[in-house]
Amino acid sequence: MSKQICKQRINGELAGRVSDLRQLWTLYRNDPEATTEDGANFNEYGLSFDYVAPGTFNGQRRGYFRYQISWGGPSDEFRFYAEGRGYRWTLDRVEYVFLDWFDGAKRTLSGDNLALLAEIFEDFADVGALESAYAKALEISPAL
Repeated sequence: MSKQICKQRINGELAGRVSDLRQLWTLYRNDPEATTEDGANFNEYGLSFDYVAPGTFNGQRRGYFRYQISWGGPSDEFRFYAEGRGYRWTLDRVEYVFLDWFDGAKRTLSGDNLALLAEIFEDFADVGALESAYAKALEISPAL
C-alpha cells in the first residue's frame, strides 16, 4: 500500500482537529476545568502556542502565531496571521497546516471553522498569550 501524500490526507486531518477543538472549546466556555469522557481538556490540547517571526524559514516574509497540535511525523498546526502589537491584534487569516516527512499541505479556513479558530485566537489574546509569545520571539530575534 502506498503512502498517501499530505494533500490527499489534509481534509480528513483538518476535520478531525476541528471536531476535537469544537468539543473541547464548548466545554471550556462553560467550565474551563471541564473534561471530555476520556479526560481531555482544552487547556491541555496541543503542544504549544508561539510566534514565528518573519524570516524564520526560507522565503517566509510574514510572521504568524502558531498553535501547534502535534509534532514529528506527521505534525499539524493552525497558523494565525494577524497585524498588531501587545494586546491589540487584528486577525486576517487562519491556515491549517499538515506536514509529514518532506511533504506538506495547507488549507485556509473559512465559515464555521474560521469562526471557531477566531474565537480561540481572541481568547489567547485575552489571557495574554499573544503578547507573551510575541515578546519571547523578539528576545530570540531582536532585529524585528
